[in-house]
Amino acid sequence: MRYACKRFWRLQYQRGFRRPEWRECGRIFVKMSEKMTACIAEVEKENQDTRLIPLSALQHYAFCPCQCALIHNEQAWAENYLTAQGRALHERVDSGEPEMRKGVRFERTVHVSAEKLGISGVLDLVEVETKTGRLKPVEYKRGKPKPDPVEEIQLCAQGLCLEEMTGQTVSEGALCYMQTRHRVSIVFSDDLRTQTLASIAAVRELLGSGLTPPPDYGKRCKACSLVEICHPVLLGKRDRSVAYVEGLFGGIDEIYYKQDEL
Repeated sequence: MRYACKRFWRLQYQRGFRRPEWRECGRIFVKMSEKMTACIAEVEKENQDTRLIPLSALQHYAFCPCQCALIHNEQAWAENYLTAQGRALHERVDSGEPEMRKGVRFERTVHVSAEKLGISGVLDLVEVETKTGRLKPVEYKRGKPKPDPVEEIQLCAQGLCLEEMTGQTVSEGALCYMQTRHRVSIVFSDDLRTQTLASIAAVRELLGSGLTPPPDYGKRCKACSLVEICHPVLLGKRDRSVAYVEGLFGGIDEIYYKQDEL
C-alpha cells in the first residue's frame, strides 16, 4: 500500500499526470489507504486481545514463569531426553483410533476451545459414557505423580473447556503416568477450579505483557530443556554485591565512629 502511494505521487510529476483530476484521485487514494491501514491495525489489536492461551502454558507457568514466557512469547524451544520421552508418549497415545469398550467410547486427540475462558488445546483422550453422555478428560504424563497440583490444574482446565463447549458439568478426570503405570482419578472440586482460574489469569497477564521474567535458579532447572537458553546459573542467582558493599562500608563507618568516641 505504501509502495503504491509513493509510486502514484512519483507518476504525477511526469507529463500527463499533472492535471487536477489526477491530483484529486491521488488524495482520495491516500485517504482510503490510511483508513484501510487503521482498520487493519484495529483488527490486529482485537485479535491480540482475544488471544487464546494454550493449555500447555498452564503447566509451563506452574513449572517456571520464565520457561512459559520463553516458549509462548519468544517461541523458543529445545529438546532433551525428558521432552523426547513425553513427545513419544503423546504421539503413541494420539495415534490410536477411537474405540468402544464396556459402554465407554474413547475419543483421542480432541481439539477444544473455550472463548469465555480464553484457553484452547488438544486433549489426549476423552472418555464418553454411552448411556449418560458423561465426559471425562484423561491426560497422559511421562513421569510420576507430583506433590504440587500442577498437572491437576491443567486437567481441570481441560474439563472447563469441555463444560463450555458442551454445556454439561464435567466433575472429574484422570491422570495416567507412564513411569508408575498408574492411573489417578482427579475430582474437579471448587478449590481446584478456583486455582485453575487463577492460573489462567496469571498466564494471560504474563503473555499479554510480552516480557520474560528473570529465571529463578533451583533444582528443577536440571530437568528443563531450555536451561542453555535462559542460563539460570548466571541470571537466576541473587546478586549479593550490594549487600556485600553495604556491609563492608557499614563496618568501616562503625570503626570510625568508635575511633571518634575514643
